[in-house]
Amino acid sequence: MSDERQRQSHEITIAGRRLAAVFTPGSAGKDLTVVWLGGYRSDMTGTKAVALEAHMDALGPAFLRFDYTGHGASSGHYTDGTISIWLEDAIAVLDGLAPKGRLLLVGSSMGGWIAFRLAQALRQRGEAERLAGMVLIAPAPDFTSELIEPNLTDAERAALAEKGYFEEPSGYSEEPNRFTAALIEDGRANRVMTGLIETGCRVHILQGMKDPDVPYQHALKIMERIVADDAILTLIHDGDHRLSRPEDIERMLAAVSHMSQKG
Repeated sequence: MSDERQRQSHEITIAGRRLAAVFTPGSAGKDLTVVWLGGYRSDMTGTKAVALEAHMDALGPAFLRFDYTGHGASSGHYTDGTISIWLEDAIAVLDGLAPKGRLLLVGSSMGGWIAFRLAQALRQRGEAERLAGMVLIAPAPDFTSELIEPNLTDAERAALAEKGYFEEPSGYSEEPNRFTAALIEDGRANRVMTGLIETGCRVHILQGMKDPDVPYQHALKIMERIVADDAILTLIHDGDHRLSRPEDIERMLAAVSHMSQKG
């Protein structure tokens, strides 16, 4: 990486929240910023984000990764967050750090939901043309209403009513996942799968068929709703939710490379 493209660590403040971000400027003549949007309880130092950053160093587009409120190096606890807050975080980081050029969003799990909401926000601001594409890994839009609420047990519903949250074991951490009533209620206000999903750009979804957290049928529902001629779904027969094996990383990098060259 040249001196001109030296990686830069930043801190963005919004509504008293401190957001950690890392930005790598693009090579001269590159009018594209690739943006990493992580998942629930993940952070910007994960395997996929770091691999993507290194790949963008070689290709030349600018690259931006950050931690939502309550995640990674950002302030707060993840249980204080909601989809609205994390969307606000994403907009603040983009406005503060990304050049006013084209954007390619790479969203993992919940990051796919944030990507769809960002597309709506850009369109509302009259900036829909900035969106060059999306690569989504096991995207989980509307996971609170589509995947959590229909499967709540009586005990979990009671916990939400009495304590304001319920917990379930996590396959990725010793600490259980805690889902708050605020997250679920706010999720209803941020649903994107109630009708057609207008991205205004190309979309490539990578989805494991052995994903225990986001069933591949959810990806099929997304594809049925996307309004885009160039929308691709790649089903990985033995893929899990993380899709972090070397072969999965290669698929992600290939999808982003193809889209960045077209974008």
